[in-house]
Amino acid sequence: MIYNFSPGPAMLPLEVMRQVHEEFFNWRETGASIMEISHRGPVFLQFIEEVEADCRELLNLPSNYRILFLSGGARGQFAAIPLNLAGGDLTAAYIITGMWSKIASEEARRYTKVKIISSNEESSYTHILPADQWQNFNGAAYLHYTENETVHGLEFPQIPLCETVPLICDMSSSILSRPLDITRFGLIYAGTQKNIGIAGLTLVIIRDDLLERIPQTATPSIFNYALQVKNRSMYNTPPVFPWYMTGLILKWLKKEGGLVPVGARNQRKAEKLYQYIDQSGFYKNSIDRAYRSRMNVIFTLPDSDQEQLFLKQAEFNGLIGLKGHNSLGGVRASLYNAMPEEGVDALIDFMKIFVQKFS
Repeated sequence: MIYNFSPGPAMLPLEVMRQVHEEFFNWRETGASIMEISHRGPVFLQFIEEVEADCRELLNLPSNYRILFLSGGARGQFAAIPLNLAGGDLTAAYIITGMWSKIASEEARRYTKVKIISSNEESSYTHILPADQWQNFNGAAYLHYTENETVHGLEFPQIPLCETVPLICDMSSSILSRPLDITRFGLIYAGTQKNIGIAGLTLVIIRDDLLERIPQTATPSIFNYALQVKNRSMYNTPPVFPWYMTGLILKWLKKEGGLVPVGARNQRKAEKLYQYIDQSGFYKNSIDRAYRSRMNVIFTLPDSDQEQLFLKQAEFNGLIGLKGHNSLGGVRASLYNAMPEEGVDALIDFMKIFVQKFS
């Protein structure tokens, strides 16, 4: 058995891949592949209604929120959000907790004024500053944060308190990994290639009142949320196959019992791995325990030569995708929804053997 710990594109549920294999040449008795049919035909339109319904059910999504399935990845949303929501003289507020939130703020500066109300960059992104140390963000167009930092391996343990401006969140590496109170947010967005699909699709969920703020002349049509809502995410030809994959994984999540048991399983996986790292005396995680990521567990070995040997031996033993981000090095185990507990157990067993043989 191969266990894929890649940070994204990430491991997919085996039963979903088998279904794709079975349906590839003849989807829903159309006589054609999902990649060949018209995205405006009745069969595909019925399908996207099912996808939206499943997403709404899993998230317990209120009727005053709209769901969009778009191209461009989270990076596209880094630009789309200020273009849609920060018109005029408004300033956008950002919390910096790692690489992705920093890049999001830098992209926003191209289109609007940005105020960094909190940053932990000086501490090498090992913790998140408490809210009483944030700068004032009242009057901002919105407050943006990244729930889980995929590169640096830390996440917000709870949703920030934000009652005066719309709260915007990048959930690319945490979406649908546990229950979520969507009513706390004005907008959330997520690339689907980690927890709910493959590369090529971006999920955007936006509250109705924000659609009224969009400047109709300044926002490029392809990025215009109101226009995409009006066209059911098909203002342009959509990424059909990634949309299809997300639809299958949403049904798989429902079959798994929904986000309560899935979230509990994800928590167990992370706790198992962190517990072994902490007691090993060999592996080290430097993130403040209150802010450790459930999705991306980063750790180091005593020296780089041992890390390279670890990665090589892990791959030989069927544990792939463990290399840390190029900017940090080390090891990173991504524990997204499709990673079974058995995969984490296999990784821990290998880590124990490595210590005995090579430390």
